[in-house]
Amino acid sequence: MGVSLKDAQDGDLGEVSDINVTPFIDVILVLLIIFMVAAPLSTVDVAVDLPVSNAQPQPRPETPIFLTVKGDLSLALGNDGIAREGLGPTLDQRTGGDREQRIFLRADGGVAYRELMEVMNLLRQAGYLKIGLVGLEDTGQAAAAGGPKP
Repeated sequence: MGVSLKDAQDGDLGEVSDINVTPFIDVILVLLIIFMVAAPLSTVDVAVDLPVSNAQPQPRPETPIFLTVKGDLSLALGNDGIAREGLGPTLDQRTGGDREQRIFLRADGGVAYRELMEVMNLLRQAGYLKIGLVGLEDTGQAAAAGGPKP
């Protein structure tokens, strides 16, 4: 029950029929704090027995094909430089025309995303849709040595 503190003409305090929302706000803030504390706990790993796959593992190629985008935006297939115009025919020659073979694409850290996407579009236009992006694994040694993380 609320009470009005206005000057009453007859000296009697009248009742206020408005809803007092202060307790409601208090409850909402407590619930918010509970959810903020409980949310990180919901990411705990759960032990699950996964079914065994009966699919045959894919054979790895004897010599993987690495396409490198250098810092100066030139391309190299393996250790050999290659022109962008000759990428498709050279890949066909290197793979024996097998366009289902995975091409591993690696790029210098300074290469812009736009340039990397252009090379991926060249691969797609040549018919090579299986592209693997190559990166360095963060072993923590670079951070311990004071160097940048890959």
